[in-house]
Amino acid sequence: MTKLTIVAFDGTRHDLEVEPGSTVMENAVRNSVPGIEAECGGACACATCHVYVDDAWVAAAGQPSPMEEDMLDFAVDVRPNSRLSCQIKITPALDGLVVNVPERQG
Repeated sequence: MTKLTIVAFDGTRHDLEVEPGSTVMENAVRNSVPGIEAECGGACACATCHVYVDDAWVAAAGQPSPMEEDMLDFAVDVRPNSRLSCQIKITPALDGLVVNVPERQG
C-alpha cells in the first residue's frame, strides 16, 4: 500500500492507504473527500477533480499531458502545481504524496 494525503479546502486531512495503479481521483471518490466531484469519472473530459500538488511532490507527480493542460483551462484558480487528480496514477515513487483540493471546481 502507498500513502496518499488529500487535504480538503477546509484543512481536513484525509490520510489514505491506497493501491498502486489507482488514481488520486479514484481514491478521493472512494473515501468521500469533499470537493472532488469527478463528473466525467476519470476520462480527462472535465475539470472537476482539480487539485494542487504539494510543492515537494511536483517533480515526482510529473507534468500534465497536453490533453490534461487543455482541460485545466476549464478549472478555477489554476496554478503552476495544478493537476487533474484523475491523471495522477499512484506508484511506489509517490508514496507520501500530498495534494490539496481547491475552494471550488470548474
